[in-house]
Amino acid sequence: MIDQGSKIERKRLSILGCGWLGFPLAQRLQQEHSTWKIAGSTTSSSNLGKFEANGIEGYLLDLTPDFATDQTQLDAFFNADTLIISLPPRLTKNEPGFYPKQIEVVAREIEKSTVKEVIFISSTGIYPELNRIVKEEDVSAPENSPSPDMVLAENIVQSLRPLRMVTILRLGGLLGHNRIPGKYVKGQKNMLTGSIPVNYIHRDDAVGIIQHFLEHGLKNETFNIVSPIHPTRREVYDDSCKRFGWEAPTYIQPEISPDFKIISNEKFENHYSYSYLFPNPLQFFYSLEDKA
Repeated sequence: MIDQGSKIERKRLSILGCGWLGFPLAQRLQQEHSTWKIAGSTTSSSNLGKFEANGIEGYLLDLTPDFATDQTQLDAFFNADTLIISLPPRLTKNEPGFYPKQIEVVAREIEKSTVKEVIFISSTGIYPELNRIVKEEDVSAPENSPSPDMVLAENIVQSLRPLRMVTILRLGGLLGHNRIPGKYVKGQKNMLTGSIPVNYIHRDDAVGIIQHFLEHGLKNETFNIVSPIHPTRREVYDDSCKRFGWEAPTYIQPEISPDFKIISNEKFENHYSYSYLFPNPLQFFYSLEDKA
């Protein structure tokens, strides 16, 4: 619990996209900072009761790409000190350009609001397979990325600087709890990518790191957020299949080694002191049902 005299004791915080990552984060903040006002948005009315039961102010907001709600609701949601944008881009489901349009709409609301701090949840999927360690400066323009819409979205949020403090977090593959890597590949035959190193982050660490930023101060910077250890896909798949009694996939070595990347978390570790709960993806906690 933050001391009563702390400058961050009373904070209004809204989470745009209070889902698989955002809801456990909201729960944690509500439990550990009882004086904070936590609001979360959802696209499903069935989640509103769950939010209320956990002391979270719920808002039914959908971006299509404009907000499908009245301005009064938007004004109330954006009446915050800090906004966390955790919107999955669904790049394969929407036409090119849809996600940046959504973020443009969000940025316009931020400009009209009391929000002074923004955390934007991005992805290490913006990096191409460069067959080496990659750092934040390796991608800043859409043409350098396999996910140009994600870079465009980042650039839109960055344009809010310097009037707002904007921290961009490029998260590795989010796993843990009911997101079990072996579940998605069990029984597959002759996989070609078993030797590729993984770039994962456990959800509990993602939640802990976001909380760490909120408690220790944001920076106008972009940070990679990944576990510091990078085992191979084969090691991770075989381990999680063994734990749950699933048939492990089989592998063959391709004639040409597949491209890869290893995401560096050096910048984050140089700026912040955070102790990972699960530094090694081979030790991630999983469960068949999500308890959040």
